[in-house]
Amino acid sequence: MASEHATNNGSRRRYQYIDKFLSKPGPSTDPDFVPGGPTIANLERSKVLVIGAGGLGCEILKNLAMSGFRDIHVIDMDTIDVSNLNRQFLFRKDDVGMSKAEVAAASVMKRCKDVKITPFNGKIQDKDEEFYMQFKIIVCGLDSIEARRWINATLCSMVDMDNPESLKPLVDGGTEGFKGQARVILPTLTSCIECQLDMHAPRPAVPLCTLATIPRQPEHCIEWAKIIAWEEHRKDTVLDTDDPEHISWLYEKALNRAKEFNIPGITYQMTQGVVKNIIPAIASTNAIIAAACCNEAFKLATSCNPNLTNYMMYTGDDSIYTYTFEHEQKPDCPVCGNLAKTIMVNPNQTLQEFIDSLGERPEAQLKKPTLRTESTSLYFQSPPSLEEQTRPNLSKKLGELISDGEEIGVSDPAFTIDFKFKLVFQS
Repeated sequence: MASEHATNNGSRRRYQYIDKFLSKPGPSTDPDFVPGGPTIANLERSKVLVIGAGGLGCEILKNLAMSGFRDIHVIDMDTIDVSNLNRQFLFRKDDVGMSKAEVAAASVMKRCKDVKITPFNGKIQDKDEEFYMQFKIIVCGLDSIEARRWINATLCSMVDMDNPESLKPLVDGGTEGFKGQARVILPTLTSCIECQLDMHAPRPAVPLCTLATIPRQPEHCIEWAKIIAWEEHRKDTVLDTDDPEHISWLYEKALNRAKEFNIPGITYQMTQGVVKNIIPAIASTNAIIAAACCNEAFKLATSCNPNLTNYMMYTGDDSIYTYTFEHEQKPDCPVCGNLAKTIMVNPNQTLQEFIDSLGERPEAQLKKPTLRTESTSLYFQSPPSLEEQTRPNLSKKLGELISDGEEIGVSDPAFTIDFKFKLVFQS
């Protein structure tokens, strides 16, 4: 049993409660569950990738290391900022400016000496399929919908039905203030992130006329400083949202505009949050969602209990509430489905207006789309020669370019897949 698996008397002491749990079957254990040493050894051998080493990622790394996983990898492109220190507990003041992935890995390994954590400082898009193929489970603690969509599409494209090892379960967690969610995705077999995209609708944009003439909220003044004042006074300088001098300049401009319209509440921290689109993070929410994600990773690695099917939402702003449901796979999902997604359009809408709408539609959210039909190139974002050649189509009406019910292919440089849409004219 567990004692037989231990290599020496003290090596398993940290995991004695987990060993007890894995040493006997329960009423809900998987039929393939083998209690004792083989399952414990399998848990230790399971290579897990954690994407993100921020507020959620710190909790996930700590939980996985304390749950018996011995081979963990973590990837994050960010460096540590002083504002991270209030909740990202693996970091200290002396770590500011250093790689989050590297510091987080070293911090956990210092406390859990029998765990190996391999850090990668960079973008997930810089890694190829061979890199992701080595992992048994991937756990996401991201704060970006675009990054989630990219890793989701990549894992779905990797699936080979003749090779069961090509299917990599994705456990995804996300938080926003006192709200959060955890979900388990089995690529091509269950509902994927793209199927659930309309649950994460883009935030509505503030009309430019409101920013320019009648701001009503502190955020309007900050957006005015970012969009209008910067263009007027510093248009030759690229705005760097990580540069304190740039943020300070925007703060001063926003503060003066707020005083002009008697709008209180502008602070440097608020300016930084609006400009960088920072969502307030609550340490307790991160802890709860990370625990749910790591619980699912543990179940996937050991088969000790059925995994989540397949979406859990949590809210702590009005008491504490959780709800679990099965999000259904969509046959017209551009990633895991095989049908084109139907979009109702106005045939009198110009191609430019339709392209703009793709960035706002909850089911699309594409920022730089290239469009084509089976026989015609509608518009190419790049290279410049093709962009110039197809630019005249932008002012044409959809009814002039395509027929009712025609399918178009859409690609975006942010994603590894092509999207298929069936455009149906509104009567």
